[in-house]
Amino acid sequence: MTYADFIESKNKAHQSNGIPVDKLDGQLFPFQHALTRWNLKKGRSCLFAGTGLGKTRMQCAWSKAMPGGYRFILAPLAVAGQTIEEAKEALNMDIVRVYEPKDVSRESVNILNYDRLHVIDGYKPTSVVLDESSILKSHDGAYRRQIQEFFYYADYKLACTATPSPNDYTELGTHSEFVGAMSRLEMFATFFTHDGGDTSKWRLKKHAQG
Repeated sequence: MTYADFIESKNKAHQSNGIPVDKLDGQLFPFQHALTRWNLKKGRSCLFAGTGLGKTRMQCAWSKAMPGGYRFILAPLAVAGQTIEEAKEALNMDIVRVYEPKDVSRESVNILNYDRLHVIDGYKPTSVVLDESSILKSHDGAYRRQIQEFFYYADYKLACTATPSPNDYTELGTHSEFVGAMSRLEMFATFFTHDGGDTSKWRLKKHAQG
């Protein structure tokens, strides 16, 4: 093994486990179509799309294209109804609103509020979308731990937010952990060093800059 081969063997890449899709049905702009296809191919990934770019439409198209099994979308309060309406209008897609365990459908995509996560405790999810995934920001938050544990074995995951904080390393780490790329602590140990001085902040190691 050459030194170049040795260095290459240390390279870590998040492996794709998704499904290739050539064309998606529904009213999608070309960039929305491209982003949704990319996320479908990755299988477990994040969709950081700014306000007004159609994040809701893309996450619904992603869920619709997923294979069988229990498909879930988790959303904040008051967002579920809007998502159901837009999915029907733009994608001709029916989404089931889940209030109780009996509401869960295997034939349709299911949507529920974050505070109703306990309702689907008896179901094994195949895919999940986190709408407004900034809920993962707090690394020691109860919701983050509950979501991480419940969907740990889900085959397909999509974390969606319009406002990721590019300099909030904890938020990036919790998203990385959710999609299974790298745990938050592993990310910090690999790419960051802690400034133990007055600032007490994390900063990139020199080898991670560029």
